[in-house]
Amino acid sequence: MKHTRIQDINPKTGRPYYYKDNPEANALRNKKRMFIKGKYVAIKHTLHKPGNYKSFQEAAFESLPNYTLTKQGYIYILSNPAWEGWYKVGMAADINDRVNSYQTSSPMRDYTLQHYIFTNDRRATEKQVHRKLKKITDTFNSEWFEAKLSDIVDILNTFGEQHEFR
Repeated sequence: MKHTRIQDINPKTGRPYYYKDNPEANALRNKKRMFIKGKYVAIKHTLHKPGNYKSFQEAAFESLPNYTLTKQGYIYILSNPAWEGWYKVGMAADINDRVNSYQTSSPMRDYTLQHYIFTNDRRATEKQVHRKLKKITDTFNSEWFEAKLSDIVDILNTFGEQHEFR
């Protein structure tokens, strides 16, 4: 097909539009594409979801209704026998989903939920708990702390409803 109308001429190149040059067609195609930090993610990628995201995690949580708006949630303690004496203290909107996500990353499925609390503001509570834990131990790495489990449980219990697993 020959382009003969003036609107079919690409003003940037002065030549007829190639189908990929058409801004409207590009906009329609981009609605079906996924971008992470501006980089295209192929549709064949297992985590593909159309839209623009800062990270894969954001794309995953975007699909959960009101995830970022929900303040309520859980602060939990996880352990793994591979790292004796170390405990992960983290937050989650759904405690079971969070624990299951750890189990899938371990071939032994050996993470144990030691304790958790429910709180009305999981992000703020997690920060406060981490601050207190850093005062009782010098050995920590991000959300992992080397401390007595009973000390971590005591700190968590000062912040919300307690639920214990053993």
